Amino acid sequence: MKKPLTIPDEPHPRNITRADLVMTEGFGLEVDGRMKTVFATLEAAQKRARDLKAEFPMLQVKVYDAAEKKLLELSQTE
Repeated sequence: MKKPLTIPDEPHPRNITRADLVMTEGFGLEVDGRMKTVFATLEAAQKRARDLKAEFPMLQVKVYDAAEKKLLELSQTE
């Protein structure tokens, strides 16, 4: 016997980042030329960038500073 289909009362909100909108605050994580994640602090963005680079050394990972409108590359020693 089939169970009846249950529909949730409220759907979960989706976090959609649009590529055509420019960041105005925070720090973005750019992987292979594409913006992936936004962080509130530079330290959090750099930590995630270092973790990704350690796990996948072939990736090009940079941190984008929205306030300064600059890409920050990770140094080789980090």
